[in-house]
Amino acid sequence: MGSRDLEIVGKTIRQLREAIGISQEELAFRASLHRTYIGGVERGERNLGVENLIRIARALDVSPTALLEKVPKQEEKDGDG
Repeated sequence: MGSRDLEIVGKTIRQLREAIGISQEELAFRASLHRTYIGGVERGERNLGVENLIRIARALDVSPTALLEKVPKQEEKDGDG
């Protein structure tokens, strides 16, 4: 994933978090992660591992794929799709 992809995932997480009305701190607590880590993820500065992606998805009560849905396929990124 490039930095643009990380920004898309982070934005998705932020939107889902805000939609359920919880803070970064609350999301971090629910996912057993640190608040500053969640902030970095939402800004697209952190490369999520699968385990942390799953933790965040569960904390948001969504499937892990919901966090990745908006990341374009390679051919879409290249303009072929």
